[in-house]
Amino acid sequence: MDDSQHNLIGNEIVIGITMGDPGGIGPEIVVKALADANIRRLAKFVIFGLDEQLEYAADLIEVESFWLRHPHEKISRDYPRQVVVADYDEYSVPSWIHNPTRISGEASMRFCVDAIEAARGGLIDAVVTAPISKTSWNQAESPWPGHTEMLAAQCKSPRKVMMFVAGPLKLALATIHESLFEVRHKFTIGCVFEPIDLLNDALKDYFGIAKPHIAVAGLNPHAGEEGQFGDEEQRIISPAILLAQEAGIDCSGPYPADTLFYHAAQGQYDGVVAMYHDQGLIPVKMVAFDNAVNVTIGLPIIRTSPGHGTAFDIAGKGIANANAMKEAIRVAVQMAKAKKELNYLEKQPHADQTGH
Repeated sequence: MDDSQHNLIGNEIVIGITMGDPGGIGPEIVVKALADANIRRLAKFVIFGLDEQLEYAADLIEVESFWLRHPHEKISRDYPRQVVVADYDEYSVPSWIHNPTRISGEASMRFCVDAIEAARGGLIDAVVTAPISKTSWNQAESPWPGHTEMLAAQCKSPRKVMMFVAGPLKLALATIHESLFEVRHKFTIGCVFEPIDLLNDALKDYFGIAKPHIAVAGLNPHAGEEGQFGDEEQRIISPAILLAQEAGIDCSGPYPADTLFYHAAQGQYDGVVAMYHDQGLIPVKMVAFDNAVNVTIGLPIIRTSPGHGTAFDIAGKGIANANAMKEAIRVAVQMAKAKKELNYLEKQPHADQTGH
């Protein structure tokens, strides 16, 4: 693709950002991230949120508001400003409340549902979600425990995997929000194969890695030590790796997790599949606590998010770090451009390698 075509694709990108829980640091990190002119130049932005909360955050960090407020009922790709707030003024959350509440749960769920619908309808090219409170969602009687489950349900997607981009690590999880003792009941060959398969696709389609090499972690200490410390590696993980290899995926393992992540952080592998939440999230937050990005792969839409939570304890103090939100926006823009380029190339008549 030549530069003019690439620039055209870049200029067309529209990113939707959900504000997250109004009582958390979401409003502050959204404003801080988009107050950076370098970030604003990457795309156009539609914030699904509360204008009042965002104005309060802007006052708190002493920046002038730089967005156009617009009612949320009519989302468009063609706003005259670089940043627009789709305002949900029917929700009122006092700016001094920094804890989970039912109204915050209702509002933050609504932001997400509408942003997902806008992405599915092509009004935005990706969704970046600021942190929500699972407690607020629970108080609001949410049918979903969190973002990932909501995204899969709203997109009617049977396949979903939680991926993290954390500096040198690109990592996917085989199981997500299950208690450690419940993992054994959901641990199947399919649940290990799926993240290998979807991570391989994501690395190729969105991150420009033509032939990814993926390492797969073991579940047990020392990857089971030939069955001495558990047989899940032999019964489940190794067959899933073999299945992936037979599908043409370059993957290997299972490797002991206590050494795998060191080697992965040194660049030995293009991606890693971890077996459960904390096995993957501990190294992610060790190497990139302030800029880790959560990506939901396997969906028909692009979704990224900062890899941290609502941080109610520091909300409203003006001290939240926006680096992860900035990185989530950068990754969303990168993925949206890659998707548009793929779509563009698929529509072109077949050409030889010189482009003629």
